[in-house]
Amino acid sequence: MIAFIDDHRGAYGVEPICKVLPIAPSTYHAQAARRADPSLLPA
Repeated sequence: MIAFIDDHRGAYGVEPICKVLPIAPSTYHAQAARRADPSLLPA
């Protein structure tokens, strides 16, 4: 689902996509932060 949001967020935005998919916007943003900074990954 994260890849789908990445592919379509420019056209639709993260929050509207998350309303349709079973994922909270905060979950997407947390995952994006972890990809940008691996030190945020859980132990």
